[in-house]
Amino acid sequence: MKSKLLYVILFALGLNFSGHAQLNDYKYIIVPKKFAAFKGENRYQTSTLVKYYFTKNGFNTIYDDEMPLDLATNRCLGLVADLLDNSSMFSTNVIITLKDCKNSEVYRTFEGKSKTKDYVDAYKEAIQDAFTSFAGIGYAYEPKETETPKEPIVVSFRDDVKIVEDKEGEKVVEQKATTEEQVYKSVEPKPSNFTKATQTEGGEPISSDLLYAQPIENGYQLVDSSPKVVLKLEETSMENVFLTTYQGNNAVVFSKDGKWILEYLENGNKQQKELNIKF
Repeated sequence: MKSKLLYVILFALGLNFSGHAQLNDYKYIIVPKKFAAFKGENRYQTSTLVKYYFTKNGFNTIYDDEMPLDLATNRCLGLVADLLDNSSMFSTNVIITLKDCKNSEVYRTFEGKSKTKDYVDAYKEAIQDAFTSFAGIGYAYEPKETETPKEPIVVSFRDDVKIVEDKEGEKVVEQKATTEEQVYKSVEPKPSNFTKATQTEGGEPISSDLLYAQPIENGYQLVDSSPKVVLKLEETSMENVFLTTYQGNNAVVFSKDGKWILEYLENGNKQQKELNIKF
């Protein structure tokens, strides 16, 4: 108890400020649904509790199987939480750690303890105790300059770009690209619902039939019945989450509700397509 009191006093004096301030460099806290210390998923509600207390302390907290696109394509935006279980016969003792994309430990709480006999209540008390390390932390994500989205670049040829409407009322961008009056027309796509994938990373059609996953270095390649390589999947540190390239842009393939989903950005909007993959 004395050591914890001393910790709080030191924090109040600002002696631990640099460690706390470093957390502002990270946009997300990733909580595994199964900690390595336990055999089962969310054992004693540990994952639920850790996610709850991080969120309560102002962090943008997500489970490891629900990563947004920016995090899936840039793992270094997030820190992975872990629960170290140092429990004995007489008490439940836990420590919460945070590691970056290089598996380097960035932060560690002091040891939370509980002598409650019921396991669920004991882990709740111990986790709550450990999270007092974050008291008054004042977390606020501070994106690095290189992460700030740049303004779109607009290219105009003699101000000869105009927007017209076709017979169906859809917007059409018409641009005269040369002095020979060559015209380029682009029809703006309308928002669409979830669809099955229809193109390869090179722009060729993706068959709706079964795709076979063949192991390659650092991941898999997906081939159709031709056989032809449709996509290449690069493994990440997250289970059932892969990086890929689709239509020349970064994308992610992940498993959700028993289905494989291809998620990518199109005209600044997030799109999802279902893939039929056999591993």
